[in-house]
Amino acid sequence: MHAETSDTVTPTVAPTVAVILAAGSGSRWQGVGHKLHALVDGVPVVEHAVRAAVRSGIGPVVVVTGAVALPDPVSSIERVTVVHNARWAEGQASSLAAGVAAATALGADAIVVGLGDQPFITPEAWSAVAASSSDIAVATYGGEPRNPVRLSRAVWHLLPTDGDEGARVVARMRPELVEAVPCGGSPTDIDTVTDLEHAEERRPWQSRSSTNSP
Repeated sequence: MHAETSDTVTPTVAPTVAVILAAGSGSRWQGVGHKLHALVDGVPVVEHAVRAAVRSGIGPVVVVTGAVALPDPVSSIERVTVVHNARWAEGQASSLAAGVAAATALGADAIVVGLGDQPFITPEAWSAVAASSSDIAVATYGGEPRNPVRLSRAVWHLLPTDGDEGARVVARMRPELVEAVPCGGSPTDIDTVTDLEHAEERRPWQSRSSTNSP
């Protein structure tokens, strides 16, 4: 299985690496298996998130895993690098650090960070945030800041080294560096079985074709 080619958005910023955090245990999930493996339109939640990042065309995509492995189709997507965070149980900061280390090895000047449990973030949101020239750019939905978040190399040293907070810590520390980027789509998290059950109701704006597997 391969990533899209003909409909991939032309890269606007380079070198930039998309980092998807998919390492947590999903403690609020009471369904079968792990929430990242739950199906939306027949496709695992995390696969929707990864394919949106790939389709944005912003650069290589690094997926940070931890508690569970990725579904097989995700690991085989072109331009996706899987990094396992052995310290995943210590919190999101350790996974973000693993993503930054991978981006550094790839020679990136910036990362755009998203979460594996947000399947309705669009490729256009990823590319719009990546196109910002600000050191920190945050996607907003109806004025509310959510993911993805762009961080230039200049602010990576400000990222937390422990705990369960990540990119938004830097945005709070340095608000003068932040650009808000209005985005379409939805930042809905799939944390519970109820979230999954209501997923279709929460995305009337999105056509099924926009995140279907190529």
